[in-house]
Amino acid sequence: MSLSRGTLFQLFKYSVYVFLTMNVYWFFAEEHLAAKLQFPHGVGLADMIEAYAATIDTAAWVVLLLMFELETYLLEDRHFTKPVSWGLHGLRAICYGFIVYAFYGYIVNVNFLDGVSPLSGVSDLCSLAANEWSYAIDLDEYSAITAANCGSFSTAISFLRFDDMQAVVDAEGYRALTALAWVDVINAGVWLLVVLVLEVDVRLQEHNRYEGLALRISTVAKVVLYSLLLLAAIYWGLKGDFVDFWDAFLWLVAFVFIELNVFEWRQESLEERLATSAS
Repeated sequence: MSLSRGTLFQLFKYSVYVFLTMNVYWFFAEEHLAAKLQFPHGVGLADMIEAYAATIDTAAWVVLLLMFELETYLLEDRHFTKPVSWGLHGLRAICYGFIVYAFYGYIVNVNFLDGVSPLSGVSDLCSLAANEWSYAIDLDEYSAITAANCGSFSTAISFLRFDDMQAVVDAEGYRALTALAWVDVINAGVWLLVVLVLEVDVRLQEHNRYEGLALRISTVAKVVLYSLLLLAAIYWGLKGDFVDFWDAFLWLVAFVFIELNVFEWRQESLEERLATSAS
């Protein structure tokens, strides 16, 4: 039995969605380990967004992605009764609330990185090996300094300590962490603009007004926005942050599928209008 081209495409699309759902777990696992060090007395409700910004962000985006998939592909026009429409809009509003909340969390993470001070009296990481110190090797990723690995983290002779944490980083590593944190903020902000444009597209398409000037403005805006997101993904790839790179790549692929859904929806609407006018 052979699968049609359309069936294979749908299998590929939903495989991407499954991988994105799995990323919720990977981000949680990474952030949970970091939270044990960053919040030694436990993560309070007020600290939740700082500790789990990427997890909350990704989970909300997965739900939002599925909402767009329902509205632009799985559901037909006859399915959009008032209860269904209100349900979709309400759930999306909740997702947007969490996404904006996560965006704030990324900003908080940048502010967290401002909380460093020089670690006096230490010119060799190996001198910290016996005192349960950790080295920041990436955002939300710390590795315990031991006698076996202390020489592999840095050859610097001065270090910065994160406030209220038994964790250090050298000046070069600190600059890299700060750059990554800002890329997180920019990436999250650009995605907010992408879904804003996409929401407008969907609303216009529902009223058969997604054409002409509106279509051209939307296309130009999305070329710019998706290009920025691609640059962020490339940056993560070059910096060796595979999880962030993989996640960014999958999200770009996923929203290409949503864009294709909107395109096909528009084509079907145009064909229906032409058939109606011809009859």
